[in-house]
Amino acid sequence: MNPDDVYEALIELHRGLDDEASKRVNARLILLMANEIGDADKLKRLIAAARQGA
Repeated sequence: MNPDDVYEALIELHRGLDDEASKRVNARLILLMANEIGDADKLKRLIAAARQGA
């Protein structure tokens, strides 16, 4: 999957959702992805990187 496909899939994931439903689906996706990664050190680095942009 190329980056444009990933972006399009994320946009489609949120299509038609209100703000609260969008937040819930984001939270669920984050937990599913964290479970898939399964490496605590890697997850901590990713969390720190995400926080830097906030």
